[in-house]
Amino acid sequence: MLRLIPAPLHRVALRLAHAMRKRWWRWRRPELEAAAVLAFDLADRVLLVRLSYGSGMWTLPTGGVDRGETPEQAARRELREEAGCSAQAMRALGVDEGMLHGATHRVHVFASSVREPVAADGREVIEARFFPLGALPDPVSGATVRRLEMWRRAQG
Repeated sequence: MLRLIPAPLHRVALRLAHAMRKRWWRWRRPELEAAAVLAFDLADRVLLVRLSYGSGMWTLPTGGVDRGETPEQAARRELREEAGCSAQAMRALGVDEGMLHGATHRVHVFASSVREPVAADGREVIEARFFPLGALPDPVSGATVRRLEMWRRAQG
């Protein structure tokens, strides 16, 4: 149904919805649960996405855990929704906890590999690309930097 809305109008609606969601979180202070995935291609480059709303920074594919969904299922769904590809075996790295616009935010972080090309939908995600770990784009979100450090620690 949302695909019937022209992409530019959809992006405007996402920005408005995000602004309202941030206000709601500041007022209600909910406990949010999310999942993020560090997806690597065969050349060991990490997948980063840039959303059409929010800060405009490069981030990992990340999103909320839906009711009745496990964090791993959410990570797989977000990777499919945000980059159009599927994860291979997933490895849990840990939980990144903090505050997000007044809400408690627990993000389950996973690592995986992908073997398919990535594609941004041009609506929620305006860019999705792989980057070498030593040449990340600017700007990268602080949460992404923390989660990459989590992955590095897990590597030993």
